[in-house]
Order: sequence, then structure tokens, then C-alpha cells
Amino acid sequence: MKKSFIFIILLLFTFIFIACGDSFGDNIARDTDEVIKLDLTGFNMRLTDPEQTFADAERALKIAQKIDYKGGIGESYRILGIAYYYLDQPVKAIDSYLTALNYFKQIDDLKSQGKVYNNIGNLYGANDNDRALEFFQQSLAIAKKLDDKQLIAGLYLNIGVAYSHKKSYNQALNFYNKSEAMFAVLKDSDNLVQCVQNKGVIYCSLNQFDIAENLLLAAHKRAKQLDLNKPIASIDLTLADIYIAQNKFSDAENTITEGIVFAKIVKSEKLQSDFVYTSYQLELKRKNYARALNILQGIYTNKSSIELNLMRETVKQQARQKENEILLQRQQYDRVKFWSVAMMAGLLLVLVGLLISNVKRKANTNIQLTNLNAEVSRQKDNLDRINHHLEEIIDERTKDLQVKNKKLSEYSSYLSHQIRGPIATLKGLLNLEKEGLVDQPECIKMMNKSVADIDDKIIEMSDMLHDPGRTGF
Repeated sequence: MKKSFIFIILLLFTFIFIACGDSFGDNIARDTDEVIKLDLTGFNMRLTDPEQTFADAERALKIAQKIDYKGGIGESYRILGIAYYYLDQPVKAIDSYLTALNYFKQIDDLKSQGKVYNNIGNLYGANDNDRALEFFQQSLAIAKKLDDKQLIAGLYLNIGVAYSHKKSYNQALNFYNKSEAMFAVLKDSDNLVQCVQNKGVIYCSLNQFDIAENLLLAAHKRAKQLDLNKPIASIDLTLADIYIAQNKFSDAENTITEGIVFAKIVKSEKLQSDFVYTSYQLELKRKNYARALNILQGIYTNKSSIELNLMRETVKQQARQKENEILLQRQQYDRVKFWSVAMMAGLLLVLVGLLISNVKRKANTNIQLTNLNAEVSRQKDNLDRINHHLEEIIDERTKDLQVKNKKLSEYSSYLSHQIRGPIATLKGLLNLEKEGLVDQPECIKMMNKSVADIDDKIIEMSDMLHDPGRTGF
């Protein structure tokens, strides 16, 4: 009864544990899906409302940290970095990217690492194109290894931007064309707008304003259809440059005004600053020098401070990245060390088990040997007793044989003594009968008497031989 009760209690605990485990697993699955959904929504809002991107990424990060979902934590930090990038906060962006990279390295997520290298390349693209290209190439190697067409297309676009900044326009156009072809296959409308816009910027730099204006207006129209606020502002900036170069001051002013509105919508301080600089160029071209000078003073004071802070923070982040790499190496060494110790402990346990098993086998063998020795001793005692009994039997048989031999000897002596006389008489009678010295009837009578004597002696001797109590004749 007691055992049945214990079994029922254990069974109930098992069902409760399974039920709780299933519920816990369902909650984790829901939270994981929520993290993925928020990060994706935030990423899609980057060109329309980067502040919403930031908000979604922060919510995703909190949930991912709560359930210790490392992949989600890394992706949330990456989306935060993208939000900071579009909000023109490069210091916070690089910090978020490096944190994300650290998490992705911990879980060996190569694809996400490639995305982060691409994001870091974009961040460097504003100040150091060579450094940006290093990150893009690093990301491209991973993307090609994984055959990630979306990432490859994005990298071609970003590499084109880097070459455009380096004034390598033909190379830039080559990468833009490859990127545009891939995005068309992937049906990625947002990035197709970027490709067309960037090609327009190239032709603007080449002073082919008609081609540039057509491309930019087409990209501008499509960006408005897709509510891509930041690309609209960027396109307006390039169109304003084209209109200023063509002395279309009214068109330039209207474009600048519209661009500033969209730059404020996406809260991009950099774009707002760029529009201020374009306003300076417009006033300068109009020969409104006093207005142009006032605008210029404000631009360079702010820009120098931003670039200096970015350079300082970049150095800090590089040092932090190095520390993270050292930490990862140390963690990897600790893991190797832990598993080595665990394996050694396991081997020692196996060795101890073998030694204990060997000792037990020896103990059992000793017990078996002891039992065998005892059995051998018993068998020896039995053999000794049998041998002793056999000796007694042999002694008895020997004595019996000696007695019989003595009797036989006595019989032989008696026989020779008792029977020899009648036999000699018979021989004598035979000789007398041959010579005719005795009558035949008398001879036969005397011979019968001798034979009867011999027969009586033989019977007497047989009785004596078969009489155990008799010791002599």
C-alpha cells in the first residue's frame, strides 16, 4: 500500500512537471516570435520612421534579454544600431553594432555577423571609405559563402556608394547595376529606389544633369509611393544641387524646403545640416553673400565637433572590439579547459571503476580459490581415508592369503605323505600282477582298497581346506 501511494505521488509530480514545462516552452516560443517580429518591423521602418525602428528594437531587446535569447539580443542590438545610424548618432550606432557582433560570435551565427559588418561599413562610409570597403569585403565573403543573395545585393549597393565617394564613378555604376538587377529579381522595392537614387547621384557628379534629374525624379516618385521619408529627403538634396547648378533657384528653394520637412520627420540632424549647407550654396549662387556667410559659420562649427567626436569614439570602440575579441578567446579557452578537465575526470572515474571492478574480481577469485582449496583438502582427506581402508583390506587379504598359502603348503605336504603310500601300493600291485605273483582277484581287491584310501584322504583334505576354523592337518 505504501509503495503504491509513493508511486502515485511521483506520477502526479511528473504530470505537473510536464504540464509546466510545456507551458514554459510555449511562452518562450511566443516571446521568441515576438522578438523576431519586432526586429523585422523596426528594420522595415528604418527609411520611414527611424524613431519607430528604435522603439521596436528596444522592446525586442527587453523580451530577448528576459528569455536569454542570444540570437534575438544580437539582432535587437543590430536594429538599434541601424536606428542610431539613420538618426545620425554614429557613436551609439557603432556601440550597438559591436555589441551585436559579440553576441553573434558567441552563438556562431555567421550570417548575422555578415550583416553587422555591412552595417559597420555603412557607418564608416561617411568618413573613411577605405575602412568601409574593408568591412564590406569582409561581409561579402560571408554572404557569398552562405549564398545570401539579399545581403550580396545590399553589399553591391553599399560598395557602389563607397566607390562613388572615392570618385570612382564607373566602378560605382557597375556595382549599382549589379545590385539593381539582383533587387529586381528579389522584388525589393525599397532598395530598388536606393539603386536608382544612387545612379542619379553619380550622373549628377558627372555633370550629366538631365540623366541625373530623370533618375532622381523617378526615384522620388517611387519613394513617396512607398512612404520612404529619408530617401525622399536625400533625393531632394541632390535635386537641389542640380537646380542650383542650372540656376533654377526657385526649384532649388522649393526642393530644399520640402527636403527639410522630410529630414525633420525622420529626425535626421545630418540631413538637416546638409540642407543648411545646400541653402548656403543657393545663397552664394544668388550672390546673397551676407546670408551665405551666416549659414556657413553655423555649418562648420557643428560639423567639426561631430566629426571629432566620431573619430574619438571610433578609436574607443575599436579598443572595445579588441577587448571583446580577447574575451571571446578567453571564454573559448575556458570552455576547452573545462571540457579537458571534464574528460580527464571522466577518464579517472572510468579508471577508478576498472580498478574497483578488478579488485572485486580478485576478491571473488580468492574466494573461489579458497573454496577450491577447501574442496581439495576434503578430497585429500577422503583419499587418505580410502587409502587407509584399502591398506586394511590389503592387510586382511594378505593375512588370508598367507593362511591359505600355509594350508596349501600343508595340503601339499599331507598329500605327498598320505596319498603317496596308497599310490606306492598300487604301483607295487601292478608290478606283482604283471609278473603273475599275485592272483588277479586278490590284486583287484587290494587295488580297490588303495583307491578307496586315496579317495578318503582327498575328501578329508577338501573338508580341511574349506574349514576356516581349522589351522592345520
